[in-house]
Amino acid sequence: MRRLAITILIAPFIGLAGLSLLPPSAHASTPPTTTTPGAAEETDPSKLAPVDVLQVSGIFDKIVVRSIVAAIERSETDGSSALILQLTSRGAVVTDAEMTTLLQRVADAKVPIGIWVGPSRSSRAYGLPAQLMAVADVTAMVGGSRIGYISTPLEVNGKPISFGAATGELVNGSMTFNQARAAGVLKLDTTDQGVPTVRNMVLAMDGKTIDGHLVNTVVKQLNDKGEVQNISTVPVFSGLGLIDQVMHTVASPPMAFLLFIIGIALLIFEFFTAGVGIAGGVGAVCALFGCYGLSSLPVRPVALVLLLAAMLAFAIDVQVGIPRTWTGVGIVLFIIGAWYLYRPVPGNDLRLSWITLVVAVGGVMLTFIVGMPSMVRTRFATPTIGREWMIGNEGTATTSIDPDGVALVSGARWRARTNRATPIKAGATLRVVAIDGVTLEVEPEEGAARDYRERRPKQ
Repeated sequence: MRRLAITILIAPFIGLAGLSLLPPSAHASTPPTTTTPGAAEETDPSKLAPVDVLQVSGIFDKIVVRSIVAAIERSETDGSSALILQLTSRGAVVTDAEMTTLLQRVADAKVPIGIWVGPSRSSRAYGLPAQLMAVADVTAMVGGSRIGYISTPLEVNGKPISFGAATGELVNGSMTFNQARAAGVLKLDTTDQGVPTVRNMVLAMDGKTIDGHLVNTVVKQLNDKGEVQNISTVPVFSGLGLIDQVMHTVASPPMAFLLFIIGIALLIFEFFTAGVGIAGGVGAVCALFGCYGLSSLPVRPVALVLLLAAMLAFAIDVQVGIPRTWTGVGIVLFIIGAWYLYRPVPGNDLRLSWITLVVAVGGVMLTFIVGMPSMVRTRFATPTIGREWMIGNEGTATTSIDPDGVALVSGARWRARTNRATPIKAGATLRVVAIDGVTLEVEPEEGAARDYRERRPKQ
């Protein structure tokens, strides 16, 4: 029964949570190699240094910044030909100081750094991450992608970063690939189709001289027809490690919100079932991950308080086993808190999507209107049909009943309530005097309070 309860409680959220964990789109197929007629000296492919590619996606947080710095250091140590950052991001939650440090590290790198906005036409480089394109050595985009909303330009080497004449437009607006190419924002002259794949980016960087370093990413070999064939080096892809990827996913706005709500809901369920088990453990883990994610994001404190108040309102009705006024109050507070939970960042308002809100609100309503009351009633129910026979039976207080608690009657645990004037200590004997829904009205074996409404016995 406990496993069934947990499944019912978290099932509404599983669909949306799974969407946040889907892997990024695969790269486009490798383009065919180019063939140029004529004789040329053949080059040994084994002598060509590799090109490292770091896949960077999602909101820029401390984990992403740290991974980029580590990739630069690794490429410098390994003697790579270049490092390409495959970038798609709609904003950053790191401070301006942290982002300035990253910009300076990219500008001072000893290895040529290219930034490719991809891999799809829907890719975006918005907010502070877009400013990386001003300090990278080579920049390119997939046709149809966009960059912009860079906010206030940060300083590198004592000067604000600049995109030339397009800087003003990019501060509070965005550009398509064609607009950025026409405005001279990109540092790689390409056709109006853009750079469709990472492999094309590797080919395009060949022969570029950057800070006195010649980038050599193509070897020449003779094919069977005696023609010279250009073959690019194989890019070495890398991304976040398993732990970093998990923490980065947890710190995404929808996942942090869902984990926090699931964790609190499971803890409430465990609290009202008078025990600690699987639901409590899973709830604690979800709540911890959710708190970590929320601490990494720009959260409005008032909205977070509203969410907690909503869960408290739900809990008030859970204890009576019937959804009432407080459940309605909780739903209203929950919707307001969820809608205003995150503060906007340049390029991204971070507001939860309609899909997330619909799933979250629907899941909460299903949990606290249908699932939670049913589970609590089942937990405290007796296997015997009909309860009137229990009136007059004696039992034992499992917990202190003052005025509410838990009682053990006829081998089953029940929610119990007594008169405030006669609290019952844990372990004391009690007697059932009435039944209200799934709650037993009990009194101590001796010294029960007398209801003032009872008529006095006639003399």
